[in-house]
Amino acid sequence: MAETLQQLLRERLEQDTPALKYGERVWTWREHLADASATAAALIRAADMDRPLHVGALLGNTPEMLTAMASAALGGYVLCGINDTRRGPALVRDIVRADCQILLTDPLHRELLDGLDLPGVQVFDVTSESWSARLADAGPLTPYREVTPTDTVMMIFTSGTSGEPKAVQIAHLTVLFAGMNLIGRFEITGSDVCYLSMPLFHSNALLAGWSVAVGAGAAMVPATFSASGLLPDLRRYGITYMNYVGKPLAYVLATPEQPDDHDNPLRVAFGNEASERDIAEFSRRFDCTVWDGFGATEGAIIITREDGCPPGSLGRGFPGVAIYNPETLTECPPATFGEDGALTNADEAIGELVNTTGAGLFSGYYNDPDATSARLRNGMYWSGDLAYRDADGWIYFAGRSGDWLRVDGENMTTAPIERILQRLTPVSQVAVYAVPDEHVGDQVMAAIVLADNADLTPEEFGEFLAGQPDLSPKAWPRRVWLTDRLPATATNKVLKRELSARGATPHGGVLWTRNGKSSTYTRLDRDEIRHRSRDT
Repeated sequence: MAETLQQLLRERLEQDTPALKYGERVWTWREHLADASATAAALIRAADMDRPLHVGALLGNTPEMLTAMASAALGGYVLCGINDTRRGPALVRDIVRADCQILLTDPLHRELLDGLDLPGVQVFDVTSESWSARLADAGPLTPYREVTPTDTVMMIFTSGTSGEPKAVQIAHLTVLFAGMNLIGRFEITGSDVCYLSMPLFHSNALLAGWSVAVGAGAAMVPATFSASGLLPDLRRYGITYMNYVGKPLAYVLATPEQPDDHDNPLRVAFGNEASERDIAEFSRRFDCTVWDGFGATEGAIIITREDGCPPGSLGRGFPGVAIYNPETLTECPPATFGEDGALTNADEAIGELVNTTGAGLFSGYYNDPDATSARLRNGMYWSGDLAYRDADGWIYFAGRSGDWLRVDGENMTTAPIERILQRLTPVSQVAVYAVPDEHVGDQVMAAIVLADNADLTPEEFGEFLAGQPDLSPKAWPRRVWLTDRLPATATNKVLKRELSARGATPHGGVLWTRNGKSSTYTRLDRDEIRHRSRDT
């Protein structure tokens, strides 16, 4: 059995089954890996061997990006996925932080580099005639090195939801482990077709998409995600497996349902961060299995759903996954619940998700020892994610470490409130966050995106909240902002810091408010909200 991606792809060099479908063209594994071998040979020939061979990829979800990924695995060097939503100095920062000596790009992304100073970085347009000439002159591939399982194959930047993105080093072993686990769970074979519509510079696409196709020898269909384009692509390419991260299922479900939506070949959708309602509804509407897990780019915390998983739970953790109080360095007690289902010991039960055995699959942040040290403390990996565990061991997400709110002297986190608001049928997406209270502590604010053609009145919202026995009165949002979209990363993760920065009176959309302990919401213009805020 292959121990590295380099070994695995060598086994597919003469395989004549479909590897890649794009538009009207189909590449076999033999053809795809011949392109990858030529790319690796050309890059090794162009590289400065006195520097680390780190190749940046500023590309979209295209055959060229998949070729770049395979070429790094075969060539034994490191590919650095560059987030194509970054701009200016932030883009330079990522390329420089990853020590890229070569950057691959295309005409769509080349203009992002205009005016940027990238000393020591060779930039190649992989669609140009000059690049084709380099490939033709490259000769046979002699790998940069014969890799070991723990060698880095790709650097992936974190999403940056809670600070500057950090470059996570992903080892060959990590990609193989992730792929083989999912292949076994979902019985993926070489006859499957995998839809890769999440950004290929992100860990979800690498570990939940590309790894599955490469491990099984299945065909890949790279695409830019589109809610309206998903179903046509499923049917056109015969897609049987897809991965997702963030809110794509919600985006698809916000489109009008058609009576034949179930008529498609999709068997499995695997990802993370979908709501309980979206999991059930997507599964029903498209007649497939949806399996939602929990993990992060670092790979140190893995939680999977099992049979009997309660609604709202992430599942049970791999060995070593626990919930600790970061101040006392002790494990948090199990959560307790009232007769109404509400969490009754949030202060004690909510803590930080940790791996007590150490780093797990996390190899550290490249060129960032301080950030690595912050994650690895007291012999454990600290995720920055908040959670609680019930008496049966089921884990529930409570938010990021910055998602604590203090309302009227009571501590609470945002994720449990979001799960309750997601029960409201017209709601497509929701984010709960803190805005400052005029006197002390925080007020709860909710930003809501409604489903297409859905309506919601202040009266209906208040009546819904009143009917939720597990929602504390203090958790009722003081402000509600109805908006067309939530600020998000390229991987569909909501940027709550941007929402908080907009304050209690964000520009655009519709605002509702309630006064004090009142359960009545009213629509107000911003001048009136500011006036009332001074009086509450």
